[in-house]
Order: sequence, then structure tokens, then C-alpha cells
Amino acid sequence: MSTDFINRGTDPTAQHAETTKPPPGARGSDYAALSREVKQRGLLKRRRGYYSVKVGANLLLLAAGWTAFALIGPSWWQLLTAAFLAVMFTQTGFIGHDAGHHQIASSKRVNTLLGRVHVDLLIGLSYGWWIAKHNRHHSHPNHVGRDPDIAEGAIAFTEDHARVRSGAYAWLARHQAWLFFPMLLLEGFALHVAGVQALFDRTGTGTPRKTRLAEAGLLAAHLGGYLAALFLVLSPLQAVVFLLVHQGLFGLYMGCSFAPNHKGMPMFAKDDKIDFLRRQVLTSRNIRGRRLTDFALGGLNYQIEHHLFPSMPRPSLRHAQELVRTYCARHGIAYHETGLLDSYGQVLRHLHDVAGPLRLRPELEY
Repeated sequence: MSTDFINRGTDPTAQHAETTKPPPGARGSDYAALSREVKQRGLLKRRRGYYSVKVGANLLLLAAGWTAFALIGPSWWQLLTAAFLAVMFTQTGFIGHDAGHHQIASSKRVNTLLGRVHVDLLIGLSYGWWIAKHNRHHSHPNHVGRDPDIAEGAIAFTEDHARVRSGAYAWLARHQAWLFFPMLLLEGFALHVAGVQALFDRTGTGTPRKTRLAEAGLLAAHLGGYLAALFLVLSPLQAVVFLLVHQGLFGLYMGCSFAPNHKGMPMFAKDDKIDFLRRQVLTSRNIRGRRLTDFALGGLNYQIEHHLFPSMPRPSLRHAQELVRTYCARHGIAYHETGLLDSYGQVLRHLHDVAGPLRLRPELEY
């Protein structure tokens, strides 16, 4: 295995990532042994009671938000409703995420139905597009050329990506640490657009036509209902401002929930080989906190456990944490956990460091 991890930045786990190589012949058994311990404790069993309450309460709160919207009418107080619905859209997305990982039900059909209703219909994102993208991320987190979450885009996640930029993109990369959170305000819009684009591009991917049409119908129903509600209840100006505030805060909340998970953690070059256990643990970061943190981040604060056992129900992740942490310590595998604010600091430092080559060559901006 190549130990040439790239873009370590200032993250402390990167400093001793090279010391975590397993002894010869042990790689195949490490994860299997941990998996047996997890199964013996029943941590992979479905939590139907929890999800029945979770899904029901979430739907009630979402309905309450839209009911308040209808009752308040054409008023600038609706911006408070927009903020509340941004929170509920993100919470609804978390349920879609759990359904996508088959955490909720034992039936694939039920999970898919829940995912499409929550993601396509209720928040207007493409469930099929997100599942395909997210599964590739889970298979190769922080693996350059394989993880779509660190592919070239508005943000440069590696020095190589930053080094080849010029003009406006070079300026953007050079200032990306400062612009990161403002750019998240556009994340909701970007997710909507990417999902629709992928839906139209899916003819060559093997996705059945019936499935594409069903998803297109759900997305159209959401978009039609959403825009109709805004422009029938509010004045045109209020509707536009509501849309910008709602979708902007939705993107910001989503981005702030996902950003701490892997950004700024060790990254692997395209040809690096590493076993599943270490690939998932070394590239993931947990966020310390209690039940409020669990709720606010949708369980994604247990990113290490989630990546090791994607189908583990959300409420079981915190019970698996000590087992996984102890197991990693026993095998000399770096297990990184930090506070939420410190995680954002690590992300921003990484983005700043990545842009180092551009600061040495400011002429690339012109």
C-alpha cells in the first residue's frame, strides 16, 4: 500500500496515519472481527419503534410549518416560517438518508418508498441520483478520482485541483476558506439542479424508464406545489425572498451537517490501496456531543461508525461508538473525534492550505 496520503493539512490524524498499517495477513480479519462483535450486541437490528416515532413526528412538524405558512398569509413574518421549513427540509433529508442506507425497514421496497417520498416529493431532490452518488462516496471516501464528494467543482479539495485553475476559478480557490460558508447558501439550489440534470441524463445508466418517470413525477409534483403555494399565498416579491431564504438556509444547514464528516481528513491518491476498515476510519471524523448534537446532525456526528456499518440504524450508532473506538485503539488505528466548532476550523484550514500553490502564483487569477 502506498502511504503517500495527500493534503494532510493540519489535521492531527494525518500525522500518524502512516503508523496505522496492519501487520501482514491481518487486513482481511480485522473488519470481520469487529463486525461479529457489532452483530453479537444486536446493533444492526432494525429499530421500528424509533423510526415510527421519528418519521411521524417529522411529518407532523413539516405539516405544521406549511399550515403556519397558509395561516400567516402575505406577511414578512413568513421569513421565520422559511427558516423553520429549512430546518424541517434538512431533517426530512436525514430520514431519506437513513432510508437510502436501509436503516429503517428490512424490506428494500419499503426503504425505497420512504426515500422517494421524503427526498423526491417532500424536499424536491432526486433520490435516485443521490443514492448513486452517495454509494460511490461510501465505497471510496476521500479517495481522489473515486469519491464524487471531492471531485473537481466550485471547491478545490486537493492541491492538484487548485494548481491547474486559472482566472475566476483560481480567485475562487484562493479565497475558498473565506467563501466556504457563504457558498453553502447555494448548496440547496445546486442539489436541485444536479438531481434534475442527472434524471435527464440517466437514459444510458440502466435505470428503468418506469423508475425515471415515477421520480420525475414526484419532483414535478413537489416543484409545482411548492411554487404554487409561494406565489398564491405571498406577493411576488415576498415569494421570491421566501424562496431565497428557505433554500439558502436549507443548503447551509445541509452543508454544515455534511462538511465536518471528511473534509480536512487524510486523503488517498488514486492508486493507493488500503483495507476497508482503515479506509473508512482514517478518512472520517466524529463530532462530540449529546442527544441535541445527534438530532441536529441527523446521526452523522457518528461518521466513523456510520461508514463502517452504513445499514446500522441511527439510534444504535452511539451505542457502537465505544466498541469501535476501543477496537481501533487495540489495533493502532487513528480514531478522530472533535467538537463541532473545531471540526469547522479543521475544514477551513484544509481549504486554506489546498490553495497554497495559488497564493504563490497570483498571476493565475488574471
